[in-house]
Amino acid sequence: MPITAWTILVAAITALVTTTATGLIVTPRMEARKKRLGEVHSARDAFSTHMTTVVSACTRLLNMPALADDDAAWTPTMRERLGAERARWLQQIDDATRWMIDNVATYAGSWPMRGLIEFATAYAANARMVVLSEREEIAKLRHLVDLTLPVQRQFFGWPWARARHHFADRRAFAATLALLEREATGS
Repeated sequence: MPITAWTILVAAITALVTTTATGLIVTPRMEARKKRLGEVHSARDAFSTHMTTVVSACTRLLNMPALADDDAAWTPTMRERLGAERARWLQQIDDATRWMIDNVATYAGSWPMRGLIEFATAYAANARMVVLSEREEIAKLRHLVDLTLPVQRQFFGWPWARARHHFADRRAFAATLALLEREATGS
């Protein structure tokens, strides 16, 4: 009987020590890790959402060019409303690119490979610079679409599309960057 009691006591103490150690050491670390991973995934989701906002707003603006002041087909009220809508879409692009450049360290640093980090960082910086540039509106919109689509596919496209278009997307992005550089230097 004393051996059975001793075995039960040792088992109870072991369970108590294990539970206490897990509760004090392991659980807080796991909760902190869970929170960090949740923040990383939230930042990645926001990055995806902002890229989608840029592409969709640019597409809307490209499909609805600014109205001429002398166009008799539009009343002043409609011209004002459409102008306000275009201004709202331009503001969406401004807000999205501002968020991407302000939070680039959060989402870009979450990818494991240096090439992906640099790709996301280069995209955010160049997209923001296009928005801030003095280019004509239509040129800005086309450049933003050309910058965003390959990046969006590489980060958020279907896995087979990422692999299939990896080199083409990188070349398209590099070509757009080269074009932006040529325009900036005037050559």
